Amino acid sequence: MKAGINKVFLELLSEPILCHTLRAFAALPEVQELIVVTGRDEVEPLRCLLADRTVLGPAEASKSIKVVEGGSERQYSVWNGLKASSEESDVVLVHDAARPLVSRATIEAVIEAARQYGAAIAAVPEKNTVKVVEDGIVTATPDRAKLWAVQTPQGFSRSLLVAANEKAEADGFLGTDDASLVERYGAKVHVVMDSYENIKVTTPEDLVVAEALLQKRQECKECKD
Repeated sequence: MKAGINKVFLELLSEPILCHTLRAFAALPEVQELIVVTGRDEVEPLRCLLADRTVLGPAEASKSIKVVEGGSERQYSVWNGLKASSEESDVVLVHDAARPLVSRATIEAVIEAARQYGAAIAAVPEKNTVKVVEDGIVTATPDRAKLWAVQTPQGFSRSLLVAANEKAEADGFLGTDDASLVERYGAKVHVVMDSYENIKVTTPEDLVVAEALLQKRQECKECKD
């Protein structure tokens, strides 16, 4: 993003991206605990931001919110957050803070699938032709009908995700996402159809698109009200 600050603090419709993301989860009765994992230098600023619980709306008033220091890799950050979660949780959702457009329907579907199967991920069918390239040369063209673009949230039985992380840690394995650890552990991961609107805000162009989509949602909600 090259914005000089963590992109999740950039604003969409006058509010930090992170607040939009957290609010999407806080609004669900099933979600009782929110854990934000961040860099060491951002732990205290985030705690100060979230101390004003009104930034997340009235739905989260009774919910626990924690800020946890992350690690050198995404996998280690998730592991730190997981260890800080309540052992009484049946399902744990892992979500990119930079995906503020996740819908309630997607979150609920991932929770339901995780409860039923133990592991579930949000994803959409790949729209582009994907090539395998080595040294600048195309070596293969996978069947697009079998390719899905994986998004978040990813949901898991807490006990399963803990076991998968413990095994990865013991073996020194670094996966590309949480589902890869669970797959390696031997569990099947089920796919939940997501929306193409659930974009990850990574570039300045993404910021423009995300704000336009949020504005459209707000206008639609106002029309319904």
